[in-house]
Formats: sequence, C-alpha cells, structure tokens
Amino acid sequence: MVHEEKKVAKIVEELTVYFFALGADTVESKIHRDGKGAVISFLADYKPEYAGRLKKLDQFLNGPKNDGIEDVYWELAGSGDPGETSQLLLVGMMIDRASIRMEEGYVIMELYKEF
Repeated sequence: MVHEEKKVAKIVEELTVYFFALGADTVESKIHRDGKGAVISFLADYKPEYAGRLKKLDQFLNGPKNDGIEDVYWELAGSGDPGETSQLLLVGMMIDRASIRMEEGYVIMELYKEF
C-alpha cells in the first residue's frame, strides 16, 4: 500500500509545482484516503495570462489510461520543468478520473486514485 500512497504524494507535488509555474499565490490540497483509494482535493489560483494553458486540463487528466506507463514512469513525476504539459499527462495516467471546475481566477479539482 505504501507504493500507492507515494504515487498520491507525487500527484500533489506535481500539481503544486505546475500551478506555481502558472503564477499561483494560493495552492491548497487535501487527501482523503479510504480502503479503496484516495481523493485528492486541490484548489489553486493562477495569473490571467496563463488561462489559455488550462484549457486542456480536462483532456490531460481524463485522457486514456495506460497502467503500464504509470507503473514504469510514476517516479518521474516532478522531475520535468515546471508547467510542462507532459507532467500533466503523467498525472493523468496515475489517476482514475478527475473533476475539474474553473471559477474566476481559480481551478478546483477532485482527483480519484484507486488502490
């Protein structure tokens, strides 16, 4: 189980770095774990000039999954340049689904990771 929990921590780390690269001043995350998995609640603001980079957020996080890629590459999360979309694609491979809501200057997400 510790292996899966490390993946959850990497997901939070990668999203935090991503939003800092988009000029975030506020980043909040919460993890709720139960016997079947974890829910990561995430809120971040961003600078208006980066709004265009968020348009594909749903596509990156809810795209097709490949368990083989997750098992091999999950430890690379957080190793790329801040704000790279390739890191978001990796996060998308690591989660089962994401709920994303955009509000005035904020992104609110719930990411689901089954163990």
